[in-house]
Amino acid sequence: MGEYFCSTCKFLDDDVDKEQYHCKDCGICRVGGKEKFFHCQKCGSCYSVTLRDKHRCIEDSMKNNCPICYEYLFDSLRETSVLRCGHTMHLQCFHEMLKHDKFTCPMCSMSIFDMEKFLSALDAEIEANFLRTDYMGKGWMVCNDCRDTTRVYPGMAGLRKCCHCQSYNTCRVAPPVLPA
Repeated sequence: MGEYFCSTCKFLDDDVDKEQYHCKDCGICRVGGKEKFFHCQKCGSCYSVTLRDKHRCIEDSMKNNCPICYEYLFDSLRETSVLRCGHTMHLQCFHEMLKHDKFTCPMCSMSIFDMEKFLSALDAEIEANFLRTDYMGKGWMVCNDCRDTTRVYPGMAGLRKCCHCQSYNTCRVAPPVLPA
């Protein structure tokens, strides 16, 4: 009885197949094996070693609710996913989001994948079928991927391409107010 015991958390568990370990920085016991995880000081949580130096840090990003199911992430036993933007959610919720053709972060709207191949194909389709210069300069947009604000150049079906990062993940906004 009590194959795993944490004197800090006063936690007993018989199932050592979970590979429990105590993270002193998190202040709780976690599962999955200490050698497979590292504690990110800025994010304030343990992440898979595959993310070491490969994720965008957001302070205390795991100390929030999952934006899909609203379960608190920090002490959840379910696997989590860190998006390109640094926001986090349950891996299962991430997969559900993809099944519903949602490819942007529900928190900040940044694309969740590198869309370069898709965007190249979309550019070719627009150039081959729909190139109208009379739409140039018809309003302003902000890019959800790089946050740049620029003039609108809509293509096919009202798509607007960012001049800075070439993404179509944009939305129309009011013109910028210039200082007097």
